[in-house]
Amino acid sequence: MLGSIFASAAVLVVGWQAGGAVIASHATGTTTAAPRTTTPATTSSSATATPTPTADPVATGPADGTYTGSVVNTRFGTVQVSVTLAGGSITDVTALKLTDEDGRSVQISNRAAPILREEVLAAQSADVSTVSGATYTTEGYLTSLQSALDQAGF
Repeated sequence: MLGSIFASAAVLVVGWQAGGAVIASHATGTTTAAPRTTTPATTSSSATATPTPTADPVATGPADGTYTGSVVNTRFGTVQVSVTLAGGSITDVTALKLTDEDGRSVQISNRAAPILREEVLAAQSADVSTVSGATYTTEGYLTSLQSALDQAGF
């Protein structure tokens, strides 16, 4: 116990001589150096901060038009969509290409496309839920859509 007290005192003295504060914990026997703060050597009272504009005061949205997304390869074929923007909103999404590797893929895509279109129009983004039973079509559709939205700056 006495050795612990002397060790703590020695740490305090060394820390004080080094110019830093040292905090000792008697319960755990550990020491932690407190951060040193410095002040500037000189200060100027005549300096004033001048605010600088960070952005154009008139915000501009994406340009109206139709943007074509990238072609996305899926396990069951390729998917590509286009998006139409007007007045800063998504007004239409058109499936240009949907999975078509076999008859079942076509059936799934034909069922999923109108659901995805409605969800995107309601959400006004590519952040929508996956259509149950159409995971590959959904992922390709939304990836292509996001590519088109990125092109538009939306």
